[in-house]
Amino acid sequence: MFFALTWGLASVLLALWSLTCWGLHAVTLWAITSAATITNEAATVDTSLIPAWLQIWMPLEVLEMFQALMASFGPMVQALLTTVPALGGIVALLAWVVWGFGALAIVALAVGAKMLIALAKGPRFTKRSTAA
Repeated sequence: MFFALTWGLASVLLALWSLTCWGLHAVTLWAITSAATITNEAATVDTSLIPAWLQIWMPLEVLEMFQALMASFGPMVQALLTTVPALGGIVALLAWVVWGFGALAIVALAVGAKMLIALAKGPRFTKRSTAA
């Protein structure tokens, strides 16, 4: 009975792990494929990263230095986001590797639980003394 519960729980955990990995892979792949669209939209929108209420309290030198720093990071971030769609194949490989390690861990835990149950039950056959 305990063996069936152990393997049944391991099967449910493996199914949940597989569903989680598949969902995260799908979301990651969607984010990667739409990165080019995001960069095109971000290039057209000119927004300040510092809210207007905070700009009032900041010294002008610090504000100009921060805006210059953000302007220098802009092209680097845009170049990085345009190369992201090429990483789709690596994401699939990484998803399989992570799923495999997780599945091995779940199976190892199930085998360990099976061994603990077997140890807790004790020996099945006891030696009978044959006293004559």
